[in-house]
Amino acid sequence: MAIQSEFTRGHNSFSGVDIKAVFGSKTIGTLQGISYSVTREKAPIYTMGSADMRAVARGKRGIAGSLVFIQFDSEPLLDELKNLRFLSDTDDLRPDYALTTNVTNPTAAVAGTGSGNAAGLPAQLQESELTTVWSDQELAHPWYVDQIPPFDVVLAAANEYGAVASMQILGVELMNSGYGVSIDDIVSEHSYTFLAHGIVPWRYEANINLTTGMISQPL
Repeated sequence: MAIQSEFTRGHNSFSGVDIKAVFGSKTIGTLQGISYSVTREKAPIYTMGSADMRAVARGKRGIAGSLVFIQFDSEPLLDELKNLRFLSDTDDLRPDYALTTNVTNPTAAVAGTGSGNAAGLPAQLQESELTTVWSDQELAHPWYVDQIPPFDVVLAAANEYGAVASMQILGVELMNSGYGVSIDDIVSEHSYTFLAHGIVPWRYEANINLTTGMISQPL
């Protein structure tokens, strides 16, 4: 009977190949890298009569980071998170991104031709008539990543020794996206920056015994 070495039981580590990323409820296979930083405003307080700091004033905290994807034949996040819909103004909505096939607003049809927000129309025709406060709003699939509603990112790690751990980035708001390619690139990358509401740090989830298959979890 094979017995696991004592040297592998004390501490567990994970590399990038051991980690899967889940955005919302969708496992993302094209993510190449993710990073984040947590910063907080802190300032020293001084008073007369001493050169030494008396106290520290604590201010706002910010969480920000970046995502890097391998670019295949489709946009990495818009294709994967297309079910995360947002509420769009019908005057800004392009017909190919609407959830309905009927485009009843003529200004939206003009916008869908690539001319922008009905740029060739008089200003009064660039806005649809309102029958209710929400009548000019429609559910749509995002066509820019900054339109994707907030989502959680879960990093799930499992190594070959049976150790399982996870961490979470909560309320991810995508901000910027960038892409470029050159003749010297073997692969091309798509990068994004984001803000987040919170972080749940790495924590041990379970350990699977390689001999018996029993799963032990923390109390």
